[in-house]
Amino acid sequence: MAVSMSHRPLSSASHSLIPESLSVILPAYNEGRYIAQSIVEAHHALSEFCSGFEVVVVNDGSSDDTQQQAEFAARRFSNVLVCANPTNLGKGFALREGFDSCKGDLVVFLDADLDIHPRQIRPLIQIMQQTNADIVIGSKRHPQSVLDYPLHRRVLSVGYFFLVKLLFGLPIRDTQTGLKLFRAQVLREVMPTLVVKRFAFDLELLANAHRKGYCIAEAPVVVRQLRVKLNPVGLWQAKDIWLDTMGILYRMRILQYYDRYPNVAPEETRGFQFWESVWIAVRYLYRRMWVQGEGIPWWILWRR
Repeated sequence: MAVSMSHRPLSSASHSLIPESLSVILPAYNEGRYIAQSIVEAHHALSEFCSGFEVVVVNDGSSDDTQQQAEFAARRFSNVLVCANPTNLGKGFALREGFDSCKGDLVVFLDADLDIHPRQIRPLIQIMQQTNADIVIGSKRHPQSVLDYPLHRRVLSVGYFFLVKLLFGLPIRDTQTGLKLFRAQVLREVMPTLVVKRFAFDLELLANAHRKGYCIAEAPVVVRQLRVKLNPVGLWQAKDIWLDTMGILYRMRILQYYDRYPNVAPEETRGFQFWESVWIAVRYLYRRMWVQGEGIPWWILWRR
């Protein structure tokens, strides 16, 4: 299995990974039709290679019966925990809440719709053992990935990839795939600095982990949309993703917010109107390409 790497591990010493010390977080919003099946499938897949683990389901203010269905499925298992937000606060907030309830030394983020089956967690753990990476992310743009999902999602994914490459220059090809494996100490260090609660949470987390020197490895995934999407990503969500992304750019490249944390002011975390966000992007690119004399970094868009 081919693996792409970003950064070197902080230590060249071999880390001993304990499969029994594994926490899997499933954020769920209006997944009442499928959440029980997702919990059962995740538990079965993890049982095949872990003698002990936990599954943490976070119901993010669903308006359907997600909470009831999740609690019903959880009664079958002693190592499944169901948490609930009273209102919909966003996937990022749900993941943070789930992490607060985790006990594992390794933590997995897994989308509850199971477009990526939980049996793919095991290869990520093997890659972490082989590469000594601190983070392993599933990547739809990995050459060995197998994708079967709608065209509009592919277009949005490619467009966002180019935007992230242009603005952040991250040496990874995908930030949004719904399967990620972390060493818990990475999340303990990076999570408190994060601001985004919804759409660009993954980007903010990975960009700051990379900035702090943590090693990120990418792995191929099989993505199959087998279920009807009740909350598909549309143009309105694309606008929100853009605003969140520009907020990260502003805090990272202009304010140096993450480097100064916790010595920051509350107003530095504010959101932006659309035209404000466009001005932030133009200002940053102008300074980078002309004031600093870097030119237009077209090469970074095509670098694998």
